[in-house]
Amino acid sequence: MSTISDPLVPGEQVTIGAPIRNSAGHVLDSRLHPVPAGVTGELYLSGPGVARGYHGRAGLTASRFVAAPGGTRTYRTGDLVRGPRDARSGIVYVGRNDFQVKVRGFRIELGEIDAVLSSLPGVDFAVTMGRSTPTGETRLVSYVHGTDTPPGVRELTEHAEALLPAYMVPSVIVLLDRLPLTPSGKLDRSALPDPDPVVAEFRAPQSATEVAVAEVFADALGVEQVGLDDDFFDLGGNSLLATRVVGLLRSGLGVTVTAAACR
Repeated sequence: MSTISDPLVPGEQVTIGAPIRNSAGHVLDSRLHPVPAGVTGELYLSGPGVARGYHGRAGLTASRFVAAPGGTRTYRTGDLVRGPRDARSGIVYVGRNDFQVKVRGFRIELGEIDAVLSSLPGVDFAVTMGRSTPTGETRLVSYVHGTDTPPGVRELTEHAEALLPAYMVPSVIVLLDRLPLTPSGKLDRSALPDPDPVVAEFRAPQSATEVAVAEVFADALGVEQVGLDDDFFDLGGNSLLATRVVGLLRSGLGVTVTAAACR
């Protein structure tokens, strides 16, 4: 045990209290710099109670037991928290950051997305998952539970776009009225609902070239129709299908484009 809190109250934020005597807690960002009070970061622990490492597991030891600024030996907990705003409030638990997925060739720590969404006022809890599309591509789906005045999907998306690289911005954000929990009170990930398909307002292709490109997209994606504003990757496309589309456009229309142009 490294922290201790007052009894938790149903419906209120989950706090883990303050570090116990001879133990210290540090809320740090991905570069091991302290984050401001109230901002989400990862919890690192230091003090005489911190072990020297995992027996016989050098790789895991190196990733979990690190030197924070100043040379302090700390243990990386993997817990995402918000530091207390004053001496009376405890550390607020946000979630875990040890869930990873690979999207379009990028390995992503889902907890980093959760931390960004949770930093927006009105968000009580956020969790992101990698969901498979019909073509086998992985897309990011974030589930958000708000407070009494929660932000909308557009506001959440714009917030994520301002703080995250494009490949980490969720394709879909689902607002939850309640969090599905296991009998032990933990988040039941298997009970999170499947998101509705991402559908843009349909605008039909007009010119012969637009019609031909839309037909190539639809054939590659296995869908009935593709509109002018549809995103190839949001519809389930991936880098391999994009390469196929590039070849079909070159042979059918005599044009040379890059895979990035499929957006």
